[in-house]
Amino acid sequence: MKMPEPDKAVIERRTQIISSLMKFVPNGSIISEKKELSVYESDGLTAYQQVPMIVVLPETVEQISQVLSYCYKNNVKIVPRGAGTSLSGGALPLADGITLGLGKFNKILEIDYDNRCARVQPGVTNLAISEAVKGHGFYYAPDPSSQIACTIGGNVAENSGGVHCLKYGLTTNNILGLQMVLADGEIISLGGKHMDSEGYDLLGLMTGSEGLLGIITEVTVRILSKPTSANALMIGFDSSKQAGKCVANIIADGIIPAGMEMMDGPAIEAAEAFVKVGYPLNVGALLLVELDGPFEEVNFLIDRVKEIANSQGAVSLRVSRNDEEREQFWAGRKAAFPAIGRLTPDYYCVDGTIPRSKLPEVLDRMSELSKIYGLKVANVFHAGDGNLHPLIMYDANNPGELERAENFGSDILKLCVEVGGVLTGEHGVGVEKRDLMSVMFSEMDLNQQQRVKCAFDPHQILNPGKVFPTLHRCAELGRVHIHRGKVPFPDIPRF
Repeated sequence: MKMPEPDKAVIERRTQIISSLMKFVPNGSIISEKKELSVYESDGLTAYQQVPMIVVLPETVEQISQVLSYCYKNNVKIVPRGAGTSLSGGALPLADGITLGLGKFNKILEIDYDNRCARVQPGVTNLAISEAVKGHGFYYAPDPSSQIACTIGGNVAENSGGVHCLKYGLTTNNILGLQMVLADGEIISLGGKHMDSEGYDLLGLMTGSEGLLGIITEVTVRILSKPTSANALMIGFDSSKQAGKCVANIIADGIIPAGMEMMDGPAIEAAEAFVKVGYPLNVGALLLVELDGPFEEVNFLIDRVKEIANSQGAVSLRVSRNDEEREQFWAGRKAAFPAIGRLTPDYYCVDGTIPRSKLPEVLDRMSELSKIYGLKVANVFHAGDGNLHPLIMYDANNPGELERAENFGSDILKLCVEVGGVLTGEHGVGVEKRDLMSVMFSEMDLNQQQRVKCAFDPHQILNPGKVFPTLHRCAELGRVHIHRGKVPFPDIPRF
């Protein structure tokens, strides 16, 4: 079936936008040919595709400011994009909008070992930061599985975590400053090298804002000294329920591992076949526990974790003999997603977070849902903080399977909220969970969040269609209650 041709008005507007933007960015920085645009039609959530109107690849902060200023004045929508590894559709383009690619912002601007921080551009990959400082015995703690490809700007936008976020925190706990360009082109700086800042926590507000409030152009990250000692245990259990109870007991004992990850049987088999790191194949669940700190402390905690694991019925237990083996333990876990991709034509990665104590209950109910929907699921968890990543296996070539996978994923996320958890842990809301926001938030909650959006983006040009199931006009949200003919607090500006 032939797609309808764009009408004359659409073509003229697109041509006019391209002509205007060419004044702000160098030759070759605008992509407008359909074949080249198709590279940007989706992010990591590949179930959805949309070719953008145009792609702009600026090289300087000033160019970004000029582009945004133009778009603000001419009501042109903008979708920011880093490496495109988002798993929630956060960088899904718009047919009538610009995709603003930040791939050219890939420089480490400064490394300040005295203040234990680094200033980097948003297109620098997560792993590149640790690689740049490891010669001096430092590293950047958050480590998503996609760290070789995902960028620090995207990490900030989604508040990404990783296997070591249990002890060292998410992105929000490891950044000190941001430079941003607001919707109208204004350039602002938040935070810096110092530890604390006066006033409102705007740095915290921007972290996890998914590109709805501004374009990140520089990030100051905290770098940490490598621990003097680190070791890992690989513990096998007959069931995920036993492994889940072991996780809860380790935390209850006052032990905070550097990382604590869990995989169920299907994920173990897939990872071992893919990476061949020596995972046991005769277990129903595998728990990876890493402990770091002074040598004596690590050895003491290893013995304590062994005792707890054995009390929960561990059927296998290995302690890494050196750093190389410890890294092999983690290599399988970090390769779990692509490993599952070898077993199924497609998979749908769900991201939700629950209280640790609810892990056994949620696993049981997920198993029931798997039977109801007739789709297999492999489970990978950031077990220590209750962040689940069920991988639902399906074949998009079979009619109706994508829809079944989506509904299965929706039911898992509703279950997360039902047991006291939240819709996302680190992948963001994007378009994937947008229509589930009302499961977790009331209409008043969502309206209050949209008021923040309106304060920074009154024309709603930044990443529209993401996060909020229904986006009200800012004027509608600005209506206020009038009491006895008077507006309360008349000194406060209204939208």
